[in-house]
Amino acid sequence: MTAAKSLTVAFQMDPIGAVDIKADSSFRLAEEAQARGHKLFYYTPDQLSYVEGAVMARGQDLTVRREQGRHADLGEMRDLDLSQVDVIWLRQDPPFDMGYITTTHILDRIHPDTLVVNDPFWVRNYPEKLLVLDFPDLTPPTAIARDLETLKAFRARHGEVILKPLYGNGGAGVFKLSAGDSNLASLHELFSTINREPLIMQKFLPDVSAGDKRVILVDGEPVGAINRVPAAGETRSNMHVGGRPEKVALTDRDREICARIGPLLREKGQIFVGIDVIGDYLTEINVTSPTGIQELERFDGVNIAEKIWEAIEAKRP
Repeated sequence: MTAAKSLTVAFQMDPIGAVDIKADSSFRLAEEAQARGHKLFYYTPDQLSYVEGAVMARGQDLTVRREQGRHADLGEMRDLDLSQVDVIWLRQDPPFDMGYITTTHILDRIHPDTLVVNDPFWVRNYPEKLLVLDFPDLTPPTAIARDLETLKAFRARHGEVILKPLYGNGGAGVFKLSAGDSNLASLHELFSTINREPLIMQKFLPDVSAGDKRVILVDGEPVGAINRVPAAGETRSNMHVGGRPEKVALTDRDREICARIGPLLREKGQIFVGIDVIGDYLTEINVTSPTGIQELERFDGVNIAEKIWEAIEAKRP
């Protein structure tokens, strides 16, 4: 389907040459945009700049094709004033560090005249593991702390727990600790040498053995889900670490969770969001660079990228 109006679309993302075109959501969004007649421009976050009042990117015009290794044709490197662009996709992967946060501050300068997806102000204020704190009745017991004694006391109350970096991603640095596990202090010491950020600890949910469900919402409405099942001997279900995607239907509980959080996401300009649900509990609300489009499209036979672009185009008539 071709859109009624051709848009100029910039993708701020990690190096496109390395993406897996069978799984990468940014590639799928670019592919659908191109099919709809939109013009594509690509740059990496380190090529974003603010220069004398202008928000600039040094990047390349982009054409994509579904042929791994030849999936991106890039034009000559050039400077582009991003205020002249219709839509910018904020799609680099976490970690959600100061580099990431700085890009949201810079893009704030031109949004919403240039539509940044997702809204950078609220991406900055709603990182994955913090927005869920607004919905304590939907989430497992949670602690965010750097203090070791606070973490010890939380584990003493809840037994088995999951410990992970507050701003990590992709399953990196995620540990399951039993009530008697003696490694908590050592892990705390390890994390403390890496950065000054708090850790997040949650009560372990045994239902994760049946899968960690990724539900995709478009402009606040659920459009489907995939189940990510941990590999044998693993607690983590992230596909980056061997989790197996499976077809799954939305449950009444999933829809209840989405009905609670959807209006807030829509109000704050979070057009493409992926939430994580284990059993009956919401564990993360992923707004920075959610994934799962291609797996869901294959399982359900629904063009999710089209739904996302229809939502964007409605905001750029």
